[in-house]
Amino acid sequence: MTKYILKRILWIIPCMLGVLIIVFTITYFTPGDPVKTMLGTGYTPEKYAEMAHEFGLDKGYFGRLGSYIWDLLSKGSFGKSFMSSIPISKEVGQRFPVTLRLAIMSTCIMVILGIPLGVLTATKQYSVLDMGLTVFALIFCAIPGFVLAILALVLFGVKLRWLPIGGLDTWKSYILPLLSTSLGGVAVLMRFTRTSMLEVIRQDYIRTARAKGLKEGDIIRKHALKNCLIPVLTVVGGNLAMQMGGAIIVETIYNVKGMGMYMMNAINSRDYPIVLAMVLLTSFIVCAMNLIIDIAYALVDPRIKAQYASPKRKAKLMQNGKKEVART
Repeated sequence: MTKYILKRILWIIPCMLGVLIIVFTITYFTPGDPVKTMLGTGYTPEKYAEMAHEFGLDKGYFGRLGSYIWDLLSKGSFGKSFMSSIPISKEVGQRFPVTLRLAIMSTCIMVILGIPLGVLTATKQYSVLDMGLTVFALIFCAIPGFVLAILALVLFGVKLRWLPIGGLDTWKSYILPLLSTSLGGVAVLMRFTRTSMLEVIRQDYIRTARAKGLKEGDIIRKHALKNCLIPVLTVVGGNLAMQMGGAIIVETIYNVKGMGMYMMNAINSRDYPIVLAMVLLTSFIVCAMNLIIDIAYALVDPRIKAQYASPKRKAKLMQNGKKEVART
Protein backbone atom coordinates (compact mmCIF):
# COMPACT_ATOMS: atom_id res chain seq x y z
CA MET A 1 0.00 0.00 0.00
CA THR A 2 2.85 2.39 0.86
CA LYS A 3 4.52 1.66 -2.48
CA TYR A 4 1.24 2.42 -4.26
CA ILE A 5 0.88 5.79 -2.47
CA LEU A 6 4.51 6.81 -3.07
CA LYS A 7 4.19 6.03 -6.77
CA ARG A 8 1.14 8.28 -7.04
CA ILE A 9 2.86 11.08 -5.10
CA LEU A 10 5.90 11.02 -7.39
CA TRP A 11 3.65 11.47 -10.41
CA ILE A 12 2.50 14.83 -9.00
CA ILE A 13 5.97 16.39 -9.47
CA PRO A 14 6.24 16.17 -13.30
CA CYS A 15 2.57 17.04 -13.63
CA MET A 16 2.95 20.27 -11.62
CA LEU A 17 6.19 21.17 -13.43
CA GLY A 18 4.55 20.68 -16.80
CA VAL A 19 1.55 22.84 -15.83
CA LEU A 20 3.85 25.57 -14.52
CA ILE A 21 5.94 25.71 -17.70
CA ILE A 22 2.92 25.66 -20.04
CA VAL A 23 0.97 28.35 -18.20
CA PHE A 24 4.06 30.53 -17.66
CA THR A 25 4.87 30.31 -21.37
CA ILE A 26 1.34 31.29 -22.34
CA THR A 27 1.31 34.30 -20.02
CA TYR A 28 4.82 35.33 -21.11
CA PHE A 29 3.97 35.43 -24.81
CA THR A 30 0.47 36.88 -24.35
CA PRO A 31 0.28 40.32 -26.05
CA GLY A 32 0.31 43.34 -23.75
CA ASP A 33 2.77 45.05 -21.43
CA PRO A 34 1.88 44.72 -17.72
CA VAL A 35 4.22 47.60 -16.80
CA LYS A 36 2.43 50.00 -19.13
CA THR A 37 -0.91 48.82 -17.76
CA MET A 38 0.24 49.55 -14.19
CA LEU A 39 1.78 52.94 -14.97
CA GLY A 40 -0.92 54.23 -17.28
CA THR A 41 0.06 57.27 -19.34
CA GLY A 42 2.69 59.94 -18.81
CA TYR A 43 5.41 57.78 -17.27
CA THR A 44 9.12 58.28 -17.77
CA PRO A 45 11.61 55.64 -19.03
CA GLU A 46 13.24 55.67 -15.59
CA LYS A 47 9.91 54.92 -13.89
CA TYR A 48 9.23 52.17 -16.41
CA ALA A 49 12.62 50.54 -15.77
CA GLU A 50 12.15 50.82 -11.99
CA MET A 51 8.72 49.18 -12.10
CA ALA A 52 9.92 46.42 -14.44
CA HIS A 53 12.85 45.68 -12.12
CA GLU A 54 10.60 45.64 -9.04
CA PHE A 55 8.39 42.92 -10.50
CA GLY A 56 11.22 41.06 -12.23
CA LEU A 57 9.90 41.84 -15.70
CA ASP A 58 13.24 43.10 -16.99
CA LYS A 59 14.56 39.54 -17.35
CA GLY A 60 14.19 37.21 -20.29
CA TYR A 61 12.01 34.12 -20.51
CA PHE A 62 14.39 31.70 -18.81
CA GLY A 63 15.44 34.26 -16.21
CA ARG A 64 11.85 34.97 -15.17
CA LEU A 65 10.93 31.28 -15.21
CA GLY A 66 13.95 30.35 -13.08
CA SER A 67 13.27 33.17 -10.61
CA TYR A 68 9.63 32.16 -10.30
CA ILE A 69 10.46 28.50 -9.64
CA TRP A 70 13.18 29.45 -7.14
CA ASP A 71 10.88 31.80 -5.19
CA LEU A 72 8.13 29.21 -5.22
CA LEU A 73 10.37 26.41 -3.90
CA SER A 74 12.53 28.41 -1.49
CA LYS A 75 10.02 30.94 -0.13
CA GLY A 76 6.66 29.42 -1.03
CA SER A 77 5.84 32.74 -2.69
CA PHE A 78 3.61 33.25 -5.72
CA GLY A 79 4.82 36.83 -6.12
CA LYS A 80 2.78 40.04 -5.98
CA SER A 81 -0.24 41.26 -7.85
CA PHE A 82 0.58 43.65 -10.69
CA MET A 83 -2.40 45.87 -9.88
CA SER A 84 -2.47 46.00 -6.07
CA SER A 85 1.12 44.95 -5.19
CA ILE A 86 -0.40 42.74 -2.47
CA PRO A 87 1.33 39.35 -2.02
CA ILE A 88 -0.76 36.68 -3.72
CA SER A 89 -0.19 34.21 -0.87
CA LYS A 90 -1.90 36.63 1.52
CA GLU A 91 -4.97 36.94 -0.71
CA VAL A 92 -5.11 33.17 -1.24
CA GLY A 93 -4.93 32.64 2.53
CA GLN A 94 -8.01 34.84 2.98
CA ARG A 95 -10.03 33.47 0.08
CA PHE A 96 -9.12 29.78 0.19
CA PRO A 97 -11.18 28.97 3.34
CA VAL A 98 -14.28 30.47 1.70
CA THR A 99 -13.97 28.28 -1.39
CA LEU A 100 -13.01 25.27 0.74
CA ARG A 101 -16.14 25.67 2.87
CA LEU A 102 -18.38 25.95 -0.17
CA ALA A 103 -16.67 23.00 -1.89
CA ILE A 104 -17.04 20.67 1.08
CA MET A 105 -20.67 21.64 1.70
CA SER A 106 -21.54 21.28 -1.98
CA THR A 107 -19.86 17.87 -2.20
CA CYS A 108 -21.61 16.68 0.97
CA ILE A 109 -24.98 17.64 -0.52
CA MET A 110 -24.03 15.83 -3.73
CA VAL A 111 -23.07 12.64 -1.88
CA ILE A 112 -25.99 12.68 0.57
CA LEU A 113 -28.54 13.05 -2.24
CA GLY A 114 -26.84 11.56 -5.30
CA ILE A 115 -25.79 8.12 -4.01
CA PRO A 116 -29.07 7.18 -2.24
CA LEU A 117 -31.14 8.40 -5.19
CA GLY A 118 -28.94 6.43 -7.61
CA VAL A 119 -29.31 3.26 -5.54
CA LEU A 120 -33.05 3.83 -5.25
CA THR A 121 -33.55 4.26 -9.00
CA ALA A 122 -31.44 1.15 -9.71
CA THR A 123 -33.43 -1.03 -7.30
CA LYS A 124 -36.73 0.40 -8.63
CA GLN A 125 -35.77 0.21 -12.30
CA TYR A 126 -38.48 1.23 -14.81
CA SER A 127 -40.84 2.34 -12.03
CA VAL A 128 -42.55 5.73 -11.96
CA LEU A 129 -40.03 6.88 -9.35
CA ASP A 130 -37.13 5.78 -11.56
CA MET A 131 -38.49 7.60 -14.60
CA GLY A 132 -39.25 10.76 -12.62
CA LEU A 133 -35.79 10.95 -11.06
CA THR A 134 -34.17 10.15 -14.42
CA VAL A 135 -35.99 13.10 -16.01
CA PHE A 136 -34.82 15.29 -13.10
CA ALA A 137 -31.23 14.14 -13.64
CA LEU A 138 -31.34 14.77 -17.38
CA ILE A 139 -32.70 18.29 -16.89
CA PHE A 140 -30.08 19.34 -14.35
CA CYS A 141 -27.28 17.65 -16.29
CA ALA A 142 -28.26 19.72 -19.33
CA ILE A 143 -28.49 23.07 -17.52
CA PRO A 144 -25.06 24.76 -17.12
CA GLY A 145 -24.21 25.83 -13.60
CA PHE A 146 -24.02 29.53 -14.42
CA VAL A 147 -27.48 29.44 -16.07
CA LEU A 148 -28.93 27.73 -13.00
CA ALA A 149 -27.22 30.31 -10.77
CA ILE A 150 -28.72 33.22 -12.72
CA LEU A 151 -32.20 31.68 -12.78
CA ALA A 152 -32.09 30.96 -9.04
CA LEU A 153 -30.86 34.47 -8.30
CA VAL A 154 -33.60 36.10 -10.38
CA LEU A 155 -36.39 33.89 -9.01
CA PHE A 156 -35.55 33.53 -5.31
CA GLY A 157 -33.46 36.66 -4.82
CA VAL A 158 -35.00 39.33 -7.06
CA LYS A 159 -38.61 38.29 -7.72
CA LEU A 160 -39.60 36.47 -4.52
CA ARG A 161 -36.94 38.08 -2.29
CA TRP A 162 -36.71 34.99 -0.12
CA LEU A 163 -32.93 34.74 -0.11
CA PRO A 164 -29.93 37.12 -0.23
CA ILE A 165 -28.39 37.62 -3.67
CA GLY A 166 -24.77 38.24 -2.68
CA GLY A 167 -22.10 37.57 -0.09
CA LEU A 168 -21.97 34.94 2.63
CA ASP A 169 -23.06 36.98 5.62
CA THR A 170 -25.83 34.70 6.96
CA TRP A 171 -26.77 31.03 6.66
CA LYS A 172 -29.44 31.96 4.12
CA SER A 173 -26.81 33.44 1.81
CA TYR A 174 -25.27 29.95 1.42
CA ILE A 175 -28.42 28.42 -0.03
CA LEU A 176 -28.33 29.81 -3.58
CA PRO A 177 -24.59 29.25 -4.20
CA LEU A 178 -24.81 25.71 -2.82
CA LEU A 179 -27.87 24.86 -4.91
CA SER A 180 -26.25 26.26 -8.03
CA THR A 181 -23.04 24.27 -7.55
CA SER A 182 -24.48 21.01 -6.18
CA LEU A 183 -27.66 20.22 -8.15
CA GLY A 184 -25.77 19.40 -11.34
CA GLY A 185 -23.39 17.20 -9.35
CA VAL A 186 -26.32 15.43 -7.68
CA ALA A 187 -27.78 14.62 -11.10
CA VAL A 188 -24.45 13.32 -12.48
CA LEU A 189 -23.68 11.28 -9.38
CA MET A 190 -27.17 9.80 -9.35
CA ARG A 191 -26.85 8.60 -12.94
CA PHE A 192 -23.36 7.15 -12.34
CA THR A 193 -24.53 5.37 -9.20
CA ARG A 194 -27.59 4.00 -10.99
CA THR A 195 -25.59 2.67 -13.93
CA SER A 196 -22.91 1.13 -11.73
CA MET A 197 -25.45 -0.39 -9.37
CA LEU A 198 -27.42 -1.94 -12.24
CA GLU A 199 -24.24 -3.66 -13.46
CA VAL A 200 -23.43 -4.96 -9.98
CA ILE A 201 -26.85 -6.31 -9.01
CA ARG A 202 -26.89 -8.45 -12.17
CA GLN A 203 -23.71 -10.29 -11.15
CA ASP A 204 -23.77 -13.96 -10.17
CA TYR A 205 -22.74 -13.39 -6.57
CA ILE A 206 -25.77 -11.14 -6.03
CA ARG A 207 -28.05 -13.89 -7.37
CA THR A 208 -26.31 -16.34 -5.04
CA ALA A 209 -26.88 -14.04 -2.07
CA ARG A 210 -30.57 -13.78 -2.93
CA ALA A 211 -30.80 -17.56 -3.35
CA LYS A 212 -29.37 -17.98 0.14
CA GLY A 213 -32.27 -15.96 1.51
CA LEU A 214 -30.47 -12.75 2.49
CA LYS A 215 -32.57 -9.63 2.87
CA GLU A 216 -32.56 -7.30 -0.12
CA GLY A 217 -31.42 -4.37 2.01
CA ASP A 218 -28.44 -6.33 3.33
CA ILE A 219 -27.51 -7.42 -0.20
CA ILE A 220 -27.51 -3.84 -1.43
CA ARG A 221 -25.63 -2.37 1.54
CA LYS A 222 -23.08 -5.10 2.26
CA HIS A 223 -22.40 -6.56 -1.19
CA ALA A 224 -23.56 -4.37 -4.08
CA LEU A 225 -22.89 -0.83 -2.83
CA LYS A 226 -19.19 -1.33 -2.06
CA ASN A 227 -18.51 -2.83 -5.47
CA CYS A 228 -20.19 0.02 -7.36
CA LEU A 229 -18.26 2.76 -5.56
CA ILE A 230 -15.20 3.01 -7.85
CA PRO A 231 -16.85 5.04 -10.66
CA VAL A 232 -18.78 6.95 -8.00
CA LEU A 233 -15.56 7.93 -6.22
CA THR A 234 -14.23 9.33 -9.49
CA VAL A 235 -17.23 11.64 -9.84
CA VAL A 236 -17.11 12.76 -6.21
CA GLY A 237 -13.37 13.45 -6.29
CA GLY A 238 -13.57 15.29 -9.60
CA ASN A 239 -16.41 17.48 -8.34
CA LEU A 240 -14.56 18.36 -5.15
CA ALA A 241 -11.41 19.21 -7.11
CA MET A 242 -13.42 21.47 -9.41
CA GLN A 243 -15.11 23.19 -6.47
CA MET A 244 -11.79 23.65 -4.69
CA GLY A 245 -10.41 25.32 -7.78
CA GLY A 246 -13.23 27.78 -7.41
CA ALA A 247 -16.59 27.81 -9.13
CA ILE A 248 -15.51 30.93 -11.00
CA ILE A 249 -18.79 32.03 -12.55
CA VAL A 250 -20.99 31.10 -9.59
CA GLU A 251 -18.75 32.97 -7.16
CA THR A 252 -18.80 35.98 -9.46
CA ILE A 253 -22.59 35.93 -9.84
CA TYR A 254 -23.18 35.78 -6.07
CA ASN A 255 -20.29 38.13 -5.21
CA VAL A 256 -18.55 35.48 -3.10
CA LYS A 257 -15.00 36.54 -2.26
CA GLY A 258 -13.40 33.19 -2.97
CA MET A 259 -10.68 31.92 -5.25
CA GLY A 260 -12.95 31.78 -8.29
CA MET A 261 -13.86 35.45 -8.11
CA TYR A 262 -10.19 36.31 -7.43
CA MET A 263 -9.14 34.52 -10.61
CA MET A 264 -11.93 36.07 -12.68
CA ASN A 265 -10.88 39.59 -11.66
CA ALA A 266 -7.25 38.74 -12.45
CA ILE A 267 -8.17 37.49 -15.93
CA ASN A 268 -10.16 40.64 -16.66
CA SER A 269 -7.28 42.90 -15.54
CA ARG A 270 -4.53 40.71 -17.09
CA ASP A 271 -2.90 40.22 -13.70
CA TYR A 272 -0.79 37.28 -14.86
CA PRO A 273 0.90 36.37 -11.54
CA ILE A 274 -2.52 35.76 -9.99
CA VAL A 275 -3.68 33.72 -12.98
CA LEU A 276 -0.52 31.60 -12.85
CA ALA A 277 -0.84 31.11 -9.07
CA MET A 278 -4.50 30.13 -9.31
CA VAL A 279 -3.85 27.63 -12.12
CA LEU A 280 -0.97 26.08 -10.17
CA LEU A 281 -3.02 25.87 -7.00
CA THR A 282 -5.95 24.36 -8.87
CA SER A 283 -3.66 21.83 -10.54
CA PHE A 284 -2.18 20.85 -7.19
CA ILE A 285 -5.67 20.41 -5.73
CA VAL A 286 -6.69 18.22 -8.68
CA CYS A 287 -3.52 16.12 -8.27
CA ALA A 288 -4.11 15.81 -4.53
CA MET A 289 -7.72 14.77 -5.06
CA ASN A 290 -6.65 12.20 -7.64
CA LEU A 291 -4.18 10.84 -5.08
CA ILE A 292 -6.95 10.58 -2.48
CA ILE A 293 -9.20 8.86 -5.02
CA ASP A 294 -6.44 6.37 -5.88
CA ILE A 295 -5.99 5.58 -2.19
CA ALA A 296 -9.75 5.15 -1.85
CA TYR A 297 -9.66 2.79 -4.85
CA ALA A 298 -7.10 0.65 -3.06
CA LEU A 299 -9.24 0.58 0.07
CA VAL A 300 -12.42 -0.30 -1.81
CA ASP A 301 -10.96 -2.72 -4.38
CA PRO A 302 -8.82 -5.51 -2.86
CA ARG A 303 -7.33 -6.28 -6.29
CA ILE A 304 -5.48 -2.95 -6.36
CA LYS A 305 -4.23 -3.45 -2.81
CA ALA A 306 -3.01 -6.94 -3.68
CA GLN A 307 -0.89 -5.64 -6.60
CA TYR A 308 1.36 -3.68 -4.24
CA ALA A 309 1.36 -6.07 -1.29
CA SER A 310 4.42 -8.02 -0.15
CA PRO A 311 4.63 -11.73 -1.06
CA LYS A 312 3.61 -12.73 2.49
CA ARG A 313 0.70 -10.31 2.39
CA LYS A 314 -0.40 -11.64 -1.02
CA ALA A 315 -0.36 -15.20 0.30
CA LYS A 316 -2.44 -14.14 3.28
CA LEU A 317 -4.96 -12.33 1.07
CA MET A 318 -5.29 -15.38 -1.19
CA GLN A 319 -5.82 -17.61 1.83
CA ASN A 320 -8.51 -15.31 3.21
CA GLY A 321 -10.16 -15.26 -0.20
CA LYS A 322 -10.25 -19.06 -0.34
CA LYS A 323 -11.80 -19.15 3.14
CA GLU A 324 -14.45 -16.67 2.08
CA VAL A 325 -15.30 -18.74 -1.00
CA ALA A 326 -15.52 -21.91 1.08
CA ARG A 327 -17.76 -20.17 3.61
CA THR A 328 -20.20 -19.08 0.91
